[in-house]
Amino acid sequence: MKINRRRRLIKTFNLLDQPIRFNPFVFSRTFFMWAFTGLVGGAIAGGYWIVLEHFTEFLVQFQGWMVIPTMAICGLLAGLVIHFIGDPGEIHLIVNNIRFNKGKLDPKNNPSMILSSLFCVASGGSLGPEAPLVQVTGSTGTWLGKIFRLKGEELRSLSIAGMASGFTALFGAPLGGSLFSLEILHHKHAVEYYRAIIPALVASCFSYVMFALIIHLGIGATWDLKAYHYSGVYDFIYAFLFGVVATIFGWIFIFVVKFFKKVFEYRQLPIYIKTLVGGIILGVIAYNFPITRYFGHHEINELINGNFALNFLIVILVFKIIAIAVTVTSGWRGGFIIPLFFVGTTLGLIIHQLFPAVDTTLAIVSCMAAINACVTRTPMSTTIILGTLTGFTYFVPILFASLTGYFLAPKIPFIGSQSEKLSEE
Repeated sequence: MKINRRRRLIKTFNLLDQPIRFNPFVFSRTFFMWAFTGLVGGAIAGGYWIVLEHFTEFLVQFQGWMVIPTMAICGLLAGLVIHFIGDPGEIHLIVNNIRFNKGKLDPKNNPSMILSSLFCVASGGSLGPEAPLVQVTGSTGTWLGKIFRLKGEELRSLSIAGMASGFTALFGAPLGGSLFSLEILHHKHAVEYYRAIIPALVASCFSYVMFALIIHLGIGATWDLKAYHYSGVYDFIYAFLFGVVATIFGWIFIFVVKFFKKVFEYRQLPIYIKTLVGGIILGVIAYNFPITRYFGHHEINELINGNFALNFLIVILVFKIIAIAVTVTSGWRGGFIIPLFFVGTTLGLIIHQLFPAVDTTLAIVSCMAAINACVTRTPMSTTIILGTLTGFTYFVPILFASLTGYFLAPKIPFIGSQSEKLSEE
């Protein structure tokens, strides 16, 4: 026994005598690059958000009939910025560059994107800041990658990590934001760029911390939904049915966008004329239905907490879809993810009014998930993001609705660069 004890003591002292070895991955050069990219992305997002809030506070003072000339002027100014500084492109261009341009996002378009999107989002357009943030943070990742002399998949991964930091800052969901940055790039092979998963996660976490420090972001749900209580396996069936209804409206949204795209492309007009006309239309809609103004970050809570009549909700649903379509097709800059969540919220409230026995929270979250998954082809990240934004901790019903929207979506994706034909070339 004494000999065995001595042997154990000798082994223990031998282990203690060896130098401590850390996981080389944690303290590697690449880890610090991903972390630094996230910190820079979070700082950019925080600065953008502060400027956006102050600009919005200034423009929101123009109420009543003044909203029409306000949005028209802002549309004109945004168009002039794009015309003279350069067209920053839309989400289609970002996806194409990641897939077909070796993951390079050009930073030279950032001034145009920042200025034009500030006019569009702050004045009340039905597009959110996610697309501008992703463009700027993603191109910053590319710029940092070139400084670090990265090439090939490493450079692409750092660009995706930058995109993830932008998504995370807006949604406040590091896991959902990082997955969204990967999932939106391809709708058939969701993990095509699997090498970028860890870089995206690391950058997202550091971006979230930086963004939270800058704007004093708290942890918790963004939208005030009532607590959901699981009532049985039938809830999954309800989630599927709500998903089917929301997917139908996803198809309607895509059709409306295509219609207005043809309208605005009927004649070759300068971009500032299109944005001016778009601003006038959006101003008229916002004048008659003020809750449709802006991208929905705060307006979703107004919908949830308000006791609106069924007829009013139907009208809001129709005109919000039109407002998003006009914003997208008239050259205004921004993202349509949170506006689609607004549409899903309205649809969920309508379903509850038609069928009062239905759980309101389940209907709203299911509709949000399905319509976004139908349009963006991102069922996994949509599930995680909505769980974070709504405090809906039961992921399975959301996943049922998300997959319903994903599999019942049109064959030709709304984001054209997600097309299978392009991926096979």
